[in-house]
Amino acid sequence: MEKVIHFTLNDEPVSCRVDVRKSLLEMLRTDFGLTGTKEGCGVGECGACTVGVDKETVDSCIYLAVWVDGKVVTTIEGVTNPDGTLSDVQDAFVKAGAVQCGFCIPGMVVSSEQFLEDNPDPSREEIRRALSGNMCRCTGYQKIVDAVEIAAEGRKVK
Repeated sequence: MEKVIHFTLNDEPVSCRVDVRKSLLEMLRTDFGLTGTKEGCGVGECGACTVGVDKETVDSCIYLAVWVDGKVVTTIEGVTNPDGTLSDVQDAFVKAGAVQCGFCIPGMVVSSEQFLEDNPDPSREEIRRALSGNMCRCTGYQKIVDAVEIAAEGRKVK
């Protein structure tokens, strides 16, 4: 069974006919060509597929596409500035050397963006807790936490 859904994707109104069993991750990658969102585990455990839905983070691999009907979806492609430059969080990840293989980074950045909107002055422990749903096999997390701190500090200055 298919359903036509209408939603906002990275600040653009869109429509899509989707199988009601299709995941949001599958729809983003196959129907919209947004391959920045990655499938890691496929069961909602690793956070590689994290996207924003109505300013909440979700694991898009276990979130049905039909559930975004009428909602606002933000992927890693929607995090960059309108002029194509990196967001402050993305820039902080680069400055902190928080990117190794890069597979987990889209989910980490989307989670960090949402977290900083909700908590602009976090402690290191709050950052660690906020990113606990995102796994990284390369970095050991220290530089990722540093990157979120750098972004938070930069936002205070503005």
